Amino acid sequence: MNDSTSKPSWWQRLTGGLKRTSTAIGQTISDLVMRGPLTPERIEEIEETLIRADLGVDVAARLATVMGEGRYHDLKEVKDVLAAEVEKIMAPVAQPLVIGAGKPFVILVVGVNGSGKTTTIGKLAAKIHAEGKSVMLCAADTFRAAAIDQLKIWAGRSGASVLAREPGADAAGLAYDALAEAKGEEIDVLLVDTAGRLQNKAALMDELEKMVRVMKKLDPSAPHAVLLVLDATVGQNALSQVDEFRRTAGVTGLVMTKLDGTARGGILVAIAAKHRLPVHFIGVGEGIDDLAPFAARDFARAIAGIDA
Repeated sequence: MNDSTSKPSWWQRLTGGLKRTSTAIGQTISDLVMRGPLTPERIEEIEETLIRADLGVDVAARLATVMGEGRYHDLKEVKDVLAAEVEKIMAPVAQPLVIGAGKPFVILVVGVNGSGKTTTIGKLAAKIHAEGKSVMLCAADTFRAAAIDQLKIWAGRSGASVLAREPGADAAGLAYDALAEAKGEEIDVLLVDTAGRLQNKAALMDELEKMVRVMKKLDPSAPHAVLLVLDATVGQNALSQVDEFRRTAGVTGLVMTKLDGTARGGILVAIAAKHRLPVHFIGVGEGIDDLAPFAARDFARAIAGIDA
């Protein structure tokens, strides 16, 4: 069997990845619908289910209110309403990552340890290189030797060059040198990895601010994009991460990973409703093709458990 027939489509991977979330929501809604009309008490149960799926209190209340206004007789009708309302929230934030014409276009990638940040950089590098652009990776997560090695491996896979130094090297100085080198070589895109800063580590946040400052000495407009990589499995903690990194690093867009490992996939809806930051990509697996541009309608239908 060849790859084209054996490999699941993106829709299959997305719905499969969000299965735990959609099942948790769908089972409760199904039980309630089968028991007859959606009474106020049953609507409240739906609201509680949506909160448990991490859609957030405000979003859950809004969705439950809309469901309570109609007369639904089967599960499909309720799922369609849920999908439509989630899509309304997500459509404004479903925005592609636009790479400007200046060289290099600098993308600073931030996020806590374990969020999938370095892997996401590798996958992004592969996508950008496949579009015919030259890419350089900067291994500025100098706290972890494993992160440096991992980025070197991804550089080899993706066709990108990489600038790395020994563990413990000054991250800001490395970012400065990478930008200088990328300018000299007329590289199209520079992707800068950063250490996995926990939002309560003030010194590490200060270092991130320093990296931004030194790059601006070479290019006042850099970085041109600051992507925050979020791990869906952490649920509500992702909201506080957006707060902190947005304040410290000037986050311009989001990438949500590990949607395939959680029943809390609704957290992306809560983040969109609160912060209204562009969501550029979502990930539902470890493969190089398991990161794709965010599509609001597909995501909403997958959350609601609607088949293609």
